[in-house]
Amino acid sequence: MHIQERPVGEVMILDLQGKLTIDEGEELLRDKVNSMLHQGFRSIILNLENVPFVDSAGLGAAVGTFISVRNKGGTLKLLHATKRIHDLLVITKLVTVFESFDSEADAVGSFKAG
Repeated sequence: MHIQERPVGEVMILDLQGKLTIDEGEELLRDKVNSMLHQGFRSIILNLENVPFVDSAGLGAAVGTFISVRNKGGTLKLLHATKRIHDLLVITKLVTVFESFDSEADAVGSFKAG
């Protein structure tokens, strides 16, 4: 797992690349999101376009980061969830928790609208 940071105004986009699994990315994701919170970012987007696989630990990490961001008064949203990840969110009913977008402009704009 590799994570690249891209600030777009007040919004921090985290471009994830690789598997989000117990042995590859879940701890890195938690650490990166906590780092963004400590830097003052409260509007965070996880770009999942280059994430081919998420296991239960990875899903747990995403939920944990969502809660951490919310507890700090922020919002975490998803961008470019693959069909496989979207299906996983539907099966686990997390599709009702995460706001997800197919367009980066729409995702960034949703913070200004809300």
